[in-house]
Amino acid sequence: MKIQVLLDNKIQDADLETEHGLSIYLESQGQKWLLDTGKTDKFVKNAHSLGIDIKDIDLVFISHGHSDHIGGLPTFLEMNSKAKVVVSEKALTQKFFSTTNGLKSLGIDFDFTPYKDRFIYVDEFIDFGKGVYIVPCINDKFSYPKGNVDLYKDGGFGFQHDDFDHELAVCFGTTELLVYTGCAHNGIMNILENVHSYTHLPVSCLIGGFHLIDSFDMEFFENNEELDEISKAIHDEYPNAYLYTGHCTGNEAFKRLKMVLGPHLNAFYTGFSLEV
Repeated sequence: MKIQVLLDNKIQDADLETEHGLSIYLESQGQKWLLDTGKTDKFVKNAHSLGIDIKDIDLVFISHGHSDHIGGLPTFLEMNSKAKVVVSEKALTQKFFSTTNGLKSLGIDFDFTPYKDRFIYVDEFIDFGKGVYIVPCINDKFSYPKGNVDLYKDGGFGFQHDDFDHELAVCFGTTELLVYTGCAHNGIMNILENVHSYTHLPVSCLIGGFHLIDSFDMEFFENNEELDEISKAIHDEYPNAYLYTGHCTGNEAFKRLKMVLGPHLNAFYTGFSLEV
């Protein structure tokens, strides 16, 4: 598999663009995937700079309904006339909000009706074929990220905390898996537990955000002890897995996880590439 990060919060090449968003290009079994689309059209500009033609992409996977992962989808649909979009229907029918530093929308205001024939709605486990699995993320065996505390939704029943029933993970592989987590709002261990229970395949690689936000001002999230518990759980349950994270994984959280996971944990950034 070939992986290229088209967009992330961080950057090392001044010729590329960045924003608070995530978009990753992946080639597997002859298929070209786009995993999330960032917040704007910046992923398109970066793709061009990195030699990737958006028009050649076969499938788009949207991990959840927040604008920093789905905001660039309208631009993509205008540029690419063939790709199908794999997404939870709840990601499009619900509205999303954050109360951090005041109430603001986290959704996308766009009418996808003209493109309805290009959407594949998934809200349960699906063996997608060609070594691709779509996995629902909801599981409460392990704790949820504390950074979810300021996140809300309205699914037609009023304003309520977001339970992330619209979040999906996608897995690639036939004998062992690469797992893409998006933001892992349901918790990285919960997602991995679901992947194992549905596919019964070992995880060799995981890429995406962990939603482990560094505390700031009067907002307090996972402390060092809790981060140690998470990293030890990953180490004990998935000792052979290599993890690549960025976007919503805080710098201090990353450093703490790295103390336990060592070379099995690495950071990605806009322009980062990987072959597995």
